[in-house]
Amino acid sequence: MPEQTVRVSLHSNLTRRAFLGTAATLAAGSYLTGQASAEAPAIDMMETKIISVDPQIYHGWPTLTRRSNGELLLVWSGGREAHVCPFGRVDWMKSFDEGRSWTWPRTLMDGASDDRDAGVLETADGTILVTTFTSDAWVSVYAKAEAEKWPNDRLRRWEAAAARLTPDQRQADLGTWMIRSTDGGVNWSNRYEVPVNSPHGPIQLTDGRLLYAGKQLWKDVAKVGVSISSDDGVSWGSVVEIPARDGDDFNNYHELHSVEASDGRIIVQIRNHNPKHERETLQTHSDDGGETWAVPYSIGVWGLPSHLLRLRDGRLLMTYGHRRQPLGNQARVSDDGGRTWSEPINVSGDGTSGDLGYPSTVELSDGSLLSVWYEKLADMPKAVLRQAHWQLKG
Repeated sequence: MPEQTVRVSLHSNLTRRAFLGTAATLAAGSYLTGQASAEAPAIDMMETKIISVDPQIYHGWPTLTRRSNGELLLVWSGGREAHVCPFGRVDWMKSFDEGRSWTWPRTLMDGASDDRDAGVLETADGTILVTTFTSDAWVSVYAKAEAEKWPNDRLRRWEAAAARLTPDQRQADLGTWMIRSTDGGVNWSNRYEVPVNSPHGPIQLTDGRLLYAGKQLWKDVAKVGVSISSDDGVSWGSVVEIPARDGDDFNNYHELHSVEASDGRIIVQIRNHNPKHERETLQTHSDDGGETWAVPYSIGVWGLPSHLLRLRDGRLLMTYGHRRQPLGNQARVSDDGGRTWSEPINVSGDGTSGDLGYPSTVELSDGSLLSVWYEKLADMPKAVLRQAHWQLKG
């Protein structure tokens, strides 16, 4: 059966109701591609190490990218007390020697509520884009302070953080954000709102456009899809929705990432929490530059969320967290533009809890790979940033 796509143009006036009806009809007959079909490539693991510098701060959800000049940029949600708290901010650091050493962290964004996740991209024009989103999930945790009899020092910190905004101001502050730098990260714009969010941010297509696959947050109806920028990330178009499978709820699609294959196909992977293939990574694709998208399908990968990278030899690499045994991070390789994926490669497998993951990977000058993720280690008080330097063999 040929692959099915939902024909929704970037300029379509199709209503959401009609769109969802079309998606459901096609989902029933969609062709499931992308299943794992090849043995996992052998790898050499050169080094794994902690690269964060303050063990008393919880580090979360990083993104790593490599600039055209070889510099590595790493962003994450820093300044945190815990997985959910009001103190999150966007921090970053650089490496000038391909990850052997890192600069001292610098704070790029620190809003009056919790800034979570952080994505980073250098565009073809040399602009650096950093993404994040604001969350108020900590409010429900704070509401339990009296019943749980928090220690006074913790209670004072949270009281002070909560007092920064009134409840109405906090609600108005919720959003999905981007900042830009045109001088290599020395100076930055004010934050501005973008249509969607995902942990690792947008990508650049070979035609020069930027594509941001993600999910709308803090909306009455949260669309899942892609937004396009044709002006180096200054402005972003309306969201072109990705259709849902028959029986799936859009609200259970999360944390997308994308890559453009050598043949021009755009691959998007989705964190899925629908009952069918729950906690697996689903995949969709577009063969017309992002105007239409296939109904998402299983690729047989348990684990989430994923980061996608096209290697110099044209192969695609996905890396993702694996929050069951072996606890850690895994990778898979595709030799055919994302149509099939190899069996898993263990990038790390020594985790002691499920509080880990969100790996992202870059290819270094010698063809080796560098992956960074966050992880709560058994012998460390807070989650740290870990890095693995590894090499595909063949």
